[in-house]
Amino acid sequence: MKVFVIIPAAGLGTRMGAAHAGQAPLRSKQFLELDGVPILIHTLRKFAAAPQVDSIWIALRKSEIEAFSPTLERAGVNKPVHLVEGGEHRQESVGNVMDALPAHPDDLVLIHDAVRPFVSQETIAGVIEQTTRYGAAIAGVPAIDTIKRVERRPEGAVVEATIPREYIVQAQTPQGFRYGLLSPIFNEARIEGFQGTDEASLLERAGQQVHVVMGSARNIKITTPADLELAEFFLAQELRLGQGAAK
Repeated sequence: MKVFVIIPAAGLGTRMGAAHAGQAPLRSKQFLELDGVPILIHTLRKFAAAPQVDSIWIALRKSEIEAFSPTLERAGVNKPVHLVEGGEHRQESVGNVMDALPAHPDDLVLIHDAVRPFVSQETIAGVIEQTTRYGAAIAGVPAIDTIKRVERRPEGAVVEATIPREYIVQAQTPQGFRYGLLSPIFNEARIEGFQGTDEASLLERAGQQVHVVMGSARNIKITTPADLELAEFFLAQELRLGQGAAK
């Protein structure tokens, strides 16, 4: 059994908005830098450090593949990394990589957001373990805030009900699937033109169970300038811990 990691990184990340720390305002967020290194490289290194992972596959815009290749070479990632042309949407990007994978039905596919560079080895291992056991598993954390269901009206949103938090988890990545389970469901969604909010939603639509592995509050998705500031703090902590371990 092999473990393939797919990182869809073809998005523009427009929610990042204005320039941060002098960086270009409309630059794709996965290429913004933390401590002089693109966020995408930080993310790659987490999966390269996972002993269970065999190879990493990144979906990029066609125009970015050539530009990113030298950065990838300088990063010295110690696992095979393949660059594949992505699509306009996340699901299309993942589908393009799925088509290119030399995978067998029993192999595992992990799909991870390019801008979640603080995923822990424990979370990666937990998703792999539960996917091996059940066929589909995602990282998630319990909801902390009170969750309201609302009705959208022209004058604004109106609360309809409060959803008990014990029934709510906030989905994270990685999301893991047995290739033989995910591939036909992915193809079915493609044929029917269904766009899921994440890969797990495709399985939910097909009536398949998806198990939840405890994630981490540190496993943030860097989407806004405020997230980038928090990411800089987390990275500084990681670097300090790494220096302490090396002594």
